[in-house]
Amino acid sequence: MSTLSISLKSAEEVAKMRRVGLIVADVLDAVEEACRAGVSTWELNEIANGVMTKAGARSAFLGYAPHGLPPYPGVICSSVNEVVVHGIPSKDVILKEGDIIGIDFACYKDNFCADSARTLGIGAISDEARKLIEVTRASLDRAIAQCVHGNRLEDIGHAVQSHVEKHGFSVVTSFSGHGIGHAMHEAPSVPNYGSPGQGMKLKRGMVLAIEPMVNAGTEDVEVLDDGWTAVTRDRKLSAHVEHSVAITGDGPVVLTRR
Repeated sequence: MSTLSISLKSAEEVAKMRRVGLIVADVLDAVEEACRAGVSTWELNEIANGVMTKAGARSAFLGYAPHGLPPYPGVICSSVNEVVVHGIPSKDVILKEGDIIGIDFACYKDNFCADSARTLGIGAISDEARKLIEVTRASLDRAIAQCVHGNRLEDIGHAVQSHVEKHGFSVVTSFSGHGIGHAMHEAPSVPNYGSPGQGMKLKRGMVLAIEPMVNAGTEDVEVLDDGWTAVTRDRKLSAHVEHSVAITGDGPVVLTRR
């Protein structure tokens, strides 16, 4: 893909995106604080909606309907245990001790979008679940470190894949990260796999939503009949983390981290 089709952001635009990113961080902080056994994922959605609305932001997820899909009905994605991404908040999904949950949230303010996700454990979780979350988070940090002017796009994916596979887990290849700015999904696609030194050159002004999705078992994923919920084919655990990251002359700037 030519960099001509990629929107490079000015320092002023990155600053605006940083302000949106802090709203995203505040929403996720509030949801994380509420994540405990006995709480429904719909309650988490309502908490997110309240913080977002108070901040004067607009959901990027609610009503989103790409490629003929039914409009998404929540302001967060709440993906429990074997759900990889796009789990729909529900009054019927009640968190219990030992679960893990991925919370994904994106919003718009002042015509810019920011996007971030966290995976959390509910109470005491298994050693495997803890390791999965830790490895997934570390793979994101390694990917962010590659967001330097002059590096290559696949350096990002290689950083994720090499770390994940070293620990015996698998990277989901069915979904990827993306550029972000005036729209939630912009060019380029940012896969979580790749070969070092390959792909387009990274440039100052690129803003990327990097989001490792890591499975405890096979990388294979299937989408349920609701058109949204993606689960591991073997029904083993999955973790998902994400930050919106700006490539600047001073290195990577994480817009969605306080």
